[in-house]
Amino acid sequence: MTDKNQEDSGIEEGTGLATKTRPATKKPSLYRVLLLNDDYTPMEFVVEILVRIFRKTPEDAARIMLHVHQNGVGMCGVYTYEVAETKVAQVMDAARRAQHPLQCTMEKE
Repeated sequence: MTDKNQEDSGIEEGTGLATKTRPATKKPSLYRVLLLNDDYTPMEFVVEILVRIFRKTPEDAARIMLHVHQNGVGMCGVYTYEVAETKVAQVMDAARRAQHPLQCTMEKE
């Protein structure tokens, strides 16, 4: 015996559980934050930026700074777009306030 409400709603008796599909979530794109070498920004300032903004240890910061100095560019970290954008802005602001020409960019990984 079927209920009149079940017939009206199109639900058949004994069909099992209804499944709900979830939309597929996609991982966010990641971006590399890069420091560019110049001939004027003191090495100590670059190390300070790496420690303060990118939370690197002093040893890692020195290693990255030397890589930037020797190769012209070096990666500070990989972040989601919003975090990378914020870190680039923080570096550029700190460099401007200290009157250094240090440049920082981001690129899609």
